This record gives sequence, C-alpha cells and structure tokens, in this order.
Amino acid sequence: MSELGSLALHTDKYEINMMYAHWLNGTHMRKAVFDVYIRKLPFDNGYAVFAGLERIVEYLQQLSFTEEEIAYLAEAERYDPAFLDYLRQLRFTGDLWSVREGEIVFANEPWIRVEAPAGEAHLIETALLNMMNYQTLVATKAARIRQAAGNDTLLEFGSRRAQEVDAAIWGTRAAYLAGFDATSNLKAAMMFGIPSAGTHAHAWVQMHDSELEAFQRFAAALPEQTTLLVDTYDTLRSGIPNAIETAKRLAEQGKKLNAIRLDSGDLAYLSIRAREMLDAAGLHDVKIAASSDLDEFTIIHLKTQGARIDQWGVGTRLITCEGQPSLGGVYKLAAREREDGTMEPALKISSNPAKISTPGIKNVYRIISEDTGKAIADYVCLADEGDLSDAQEIKLFNPEHPYLSRKVRRFRAVPLLGKVIENGRLISPLPSLTDSRAYHQERKTEFWPEYMRTMNPEVYHVHLSEQLWTLKRTLIERYSIRR
Repeated sequence: MSELGSLALHTDKYEINMMYAHWLNGTHMRKAVFDVYIRKLPFDNGYAVFAGLERIVEYLQQLSFTEEEIAYLAEAERYDPAFLDYLRQLRFTGDLWSVREGEIVFANEPWIRVEAPAGEAHLIETALLNMMNYQTLVATKAARIRQAAGNDTLLEFGSRRAQEVDAAIWGTRAAYLAGFDATSNLKAAMMFGIPSAGTHAHAWVQMHDSELEAFQRFAAALPEQTTLLVDTYDTLRSGIPNAIETAKRLAEQGKKLNAIRLDSGDLAYLSIRAREMLDAAGLHDVKIAASSDLDEFTIIHLKTQGARIDQWGVGTRLITCEGQPSLGGVYKLAAREREDGTMEPALKISSNPAKISTPGIKNVYRIISEDTGKAIADYVCLADEGDLSDAQEIKLFNPEHPYLSRKVRRFRAVPLLGKVIENGRLISPLPSLTDSRAYHQERKTEFWPEYMRTMNPEVYHVHLSEQLWTLKRTLIERYSIRR
C-alpha cells in the first residue's frame, strides 16, 4: 500500500456524488462496463507501452474506507448515514480485464475493461486513470529513449526532479519495464528488484584538497564499482588524467575502473577526446557515461556527431515526460445493465468526432501475419462475436475511411485483453517485473521498424469489426440531436 495509507478517497468528488445518487435511486448495484483507452498517442509516437497494472491491482485488492474517511464524509459532505454504512462495507467485487504490462498498445482500443456494480465502477475511475496514465507515459518515453540508445546502457537518474515520492518510485519501475537497465533510486531498487547504479557528486570532489585525492579515496572505498565524475574542474586537463592515474592504482590492486562520467560541456567532443585518452593509457575497457538533461533527441544527435558514450544517465526529461505533460487516458461507459437485467451498449456523443466513444463489451485482437510473423493491425470487435482465433478470414477497414478495406487470410488473432480479477479476486499472481520487461522486448519484435521509429513513425491501424462499426453508427444516429 502507498505511504498515503488508504486510497479510497483518492477520487474526485463527483464520483462519490454519483455513487450517492445511484444509492438513493437503488441502482448502485446495477452492472456497468467501462473501457480505459487513449484517443491520441503521446510524443507523436507510433505506439505506447502499457504500464501501471500492478499498482491498479494492489489498489483494487485493498480498496476499503477507513473510519477516519467515513467520519470526514459524515462531517464535510453530510451524506445519509445509511449510505456511509454502505461505504463502510464496500470492497471491489467486479471483474478487471487488461492487457499485460509491457504490451505495445495504440489509441482508440481498450487497454482495460472494468465490469462492476455501478457504485464501485464510478469510485475507482480517478485512481485507476492516475496510476495508468503516469506509468504508461513514462514507459513510453523510456521506450523512445531505448530506441535512440540502441544497445547502450541506460541509467534512470530522475528521482530528484520527479513530481514527489510516488512519481519517482513508480516512474522508475515504468522506465525499467520499458528497457532501462538500472536506477539510482534505492527505494525503487529494493521494492522492485531493479539493479542500482550510482557514482558520486561534484561535492565529493569539492570536499577534498585535490581532485586526485578525491578520486583515490572514492576508489579505495568502492573498488568494485568505481565510476568517477570528471568534470568538476577541467575535464580534459585534470578530470580524465586524474581518473587515469586512479585507474592505474586500482590495477595494481587487481581492480579496475568501471567508467568515467561526463556531466557538462560538449558531450560529443569530450567523449571522443576521453576515449582517445583512455585508449592511449591502455584503458580500453573503461566505459564512458554521460548525463546532463539527456533525452531521446539529444542521444540521437550525439550519436550522429560520433560521440563515444557507452552509458546514458537520463533523469529530468524521462521522469517528467518532457514534451508530453499528460497521457490523456479516459474511462468511458461502454455498456449498462437495464432494469430487466439485460446489458445495453452505451455511447457518448460529442461535437468533436474524436471524442465519440465506441459502444459495447469488446475484445481486442492483434492480427499477426503467418507469413512474416509481423503485426498487420489491431482489431476491436464485440465480445459476443465469438473467438476470432478460429476465423479463416477477416475484413479490415479504416473506420475514418470505411471505403479503404482489405481481406486478410493466413493470420493469427492474438487476444490482448485477459481477465485479471474476477468477482473482486485476483485470478492468479501477476507476472514479475522481470517477466514483464522481457515480454515487452519480445512484443516489440512483432512490429516492422517503421512503426517503432522515434520520429515520423508510420501509422499502425486499429480496426473495428463490421458488426461493431454498424452498432456504433446505429447508436450515433439514434442519439444524435436532430436540428
């Protein structure tokens, strides 16, 4: 559980107000189905990386109101005492469907489906979106940085610039999920089993009479993990020469210098010169690490300039998701239980076509070519259309341009949504973070490189089934205001 304790009131007031109105009307136990998705991919990226499920599950499994929270609602909001008794007993009793953490996902397809009594479904909206939006945003940013860095080592250094403690810890987890190799945050390292990494600050050097003395004392203290920050005074004329001298003394003890770190200046030029100086001293195995407001674009530009950097310490621009302050995930009603117990598809109409929701209880499939092993498209259909895995042929068409269509044969239809919680109970343990990280790397290989580009990616299409498209059009016509 979060250090904040109970998260039952980690919700917007209107959610509780809707619960209260449902309770007064006797409809709070009627089933509601909500979809969680985004309308637009972040960072002008070609995809997103889904994250946040572990914390969502933890939240739902521990959801309950404390007496302190009940007392607050009694005094501040003055709800009927019988309603407060209902809240006192409330637990999440619904079903949760979700894609796996680390999955490659796209806009306008359900990532999570909630099926629960209306009162419960309303209550959890804010927390669920909060957890999913932030972690998915960080994971997507991390995946972009991993794409730029290639096989180089990526170190997460963002804690001090994160938006408070939880953001630092869970942002670190999301970054590791999407391809970072280690973190400087020891709390996150302990909680999630993430490798830790760290050097020393400029202050360590400043605390000594000389840079060489500082390096040698640090190396003596940590001979197995010595990385030296070389830009406190003069990188080329003092920092690197002193690091080389320290490396020689370590070698005499049968130890070796792991790396030097550049944290300022012209990183391309300095890394090239540093590599020359290290190689000339026979220190070919010593790595060069760099930090200083790095992101995917900086890394790409440095690489095009011939930078000799092996390890990238990325902090502020990763953990704060520079360039995209929020993900924009939404939680929209897809179906509701009628008085007679039947389920009815629900639709939100908007003057902005992008905000018109897609009705009904839906499944999502990834269509994989049997010939290439690569993803062709994602396919959203109604759950009662049957298992697409048995289909021999499907028709794909662009919902925005339905005249653009094609039939696909020789494919695998891989379901993306799986049931995680049933009747409030976790069906089986979630995959470990290590497994989810490996799953993410595996899923990336199913896409052609043009969809995964950091800049100007090709558009990967999400298609609706003909039955779902017809239902959506029918409901739009039914609920549209006629002038």
